[in-house]
Amino acid sequence: MSLFNELDQTTRTELEAAAFRRLLQHLDDNKDVQNIDLMILADFCRNCLSKWLVTAADEQGQTLDYEAAREYVYGMPYSEWKAHYQGAATSEQLAALDARQAQKTAKE
Repeated sequence: MSLFNELDQTTRTELEAAAFRRLLQHLDDNKDVQNIDLMILADFCRNCLSKWLVTAADEQGQTLDYEAAREYVYGMPYSEWKAHYQGAATSEQLAALDARQAQKTAKE
């Protein structure tokens, strides 16, 4: 980690941006991975990424609409992605998400 921190700020930002774009491409290439699965395993999903973009824009004094951020993250309007790729959550997925949330609450 120290070598990364020794890079100049511009280079670090460019590397981070490239990694983020690669993450978005990876998620786009794996549309079968449902948001609920991401939430269960990693406690974030595509919608979280969209919200983080909106927050980052706000911190930079910029305005970014949540729906515009979601369209960027999903690569299409969210309603279109949802209609084509989002499946109904199974009872097992919902139970796993509830367990994940309970685990988080217990740590607080």
